[in-house]
Amino acid sequence: MARGGIAGITGAGVGALAQFLLVVVVTRALSADQAGGFFTATALALMVAGVAKLDAGTGLIYFIARAKTYDYRGISGYIRAAVAPGAALSLAASALLYPHLGPLALALPFVVVADVLLAATRGFGTMRPTVLLDGVLLPVAQLALVGAVAFTSPAGLLPGSSDGHDEQVTGPLAAAWGVPYLLLVVLAAASLRGRVPRTPYLPGTGRDLWRHTAPRSAAGAIQAVFQRLDIVIVALLAGPAQVAVYTAATRFKVVGQLANQGLSQAAQPRLVRAMAEGDLTRARELYQVTTMWLVLLTWPVWLGYALLAPWLLRVFGTGYGDAVPVALVLAATMMVATACGMVDVVLISAGHTTSSLANLLAAVGFTVVLDLALIPTQGALGAALGWSGGALLKNLLPLWQIHQRYGLRPFGRHSLTALRFRSWAAA
Repeated sequence: MARGGIAGITGAGVGALAQFLLVVVVTRALSADQAGGFFTATALALMVAGVAKLDAGTGLIYFIARAKTYDYRGISGYIRAAVAPGAALSLAASALLYPHLGPLALALPFVVVADVLLAATRGFGTMRPTVLLDGVLLPVAQLALVGAVAFTSPAGLLPGSSDGHDEQVTGPLAAAWGVPYLLLVVLAAASLRGRVPRTPYLPGTGRDLWRHTAPRSAAGAIQAVFQRLDIVIVALLAGPAQVAVYTAATRFKVVGQLANQGLSQAAQPRLVRAMAEGDLTRARELYQVTTMWLVLLTWPVWLGYALLAPWLLRVFGTGYGDAVPVALVLAATMMVATACGMVDVVLISAGHTTSSLANLLAAVGFTVVLDLALIPTQGALGAALGWSGGALLKNLLPLWQIHQRYGLRPFGRHSLTALRFRSWAAA
């Protein structure tokens, strides 16, 4: 798990850096209104794709991880059953949203299918495709293509442009951002070949998969909305310029999210096995070790960001330095969330997908209430406070639930294992 976790975090680090540089490129090349419009469009596209994929990847990991190596004959049916509904739903969404999102809408089916296929590879216990393709190739390709478009296009892309070139701005940039997902699908499918014997579709496969996954599908949709709803609400209530400021100030949020994602992707199949076998000792060890790794890896980032925010935010351009309060709210919230560990992954691994759904509903509802109350007067800071309230609730509720049901805590004697491993790695 250490090897998988390190691989996941390495990919997360590369992805976080590429995404940060992408925001710098966009804010430097475009006016605040244009940058805000681009960020709103990409956030909306990823939100819709997050809903359309129905969190089928989590269900696939559950069934593949529980299967025996010699009994992978029916797994190809599970993969087909996981891909088909999301692909159909994303195609419908693409057709519906094309008049509003243009080329971004065409990327939706590829975003969905790539996510499911990469999840299937993790179910087999390998992190390499996810790290190399989703963690490195995708964000680096997006950075390269968007940067090429932004800095080689005519004057309509220059900062402060107000000469009516907004449509030319969003079209090429949107295409540059979406094209890498096509390559991701092709390479993810290739990485599955040889792992899964292609066998006839077994009766009941789809029913079994979606009976388990259905509650989590709703939770995954809500999670996708929760991750980017704040950007859409800021656009509606405060305008695109505030979206640009908010996106720039909260861009470091991806560091914690990707680090958590990198570790959870490596730990989830093992947690599923441990909880399925009733091995709470093993589950406790996995949970406490990964929580300590998250704290050791991300807390220095958040403390540094809080201290250096007045200078770091200036890299995005003039007018972004005023977002220091947003950065402070982000840093404090992410430190608390990181200290809770991968609580939702533990809850899902134990089979409590309905509880996970209820927690996300509560978090999204709380976020929306705070956003509607605070954004009209506070702008980007109001959005940060609303997101913070929802993020804290989303982590504290499952933390209490896994402690009540299984006696699991994020810190304990197994935390020392992570400290010893870090000392060994440093040596």
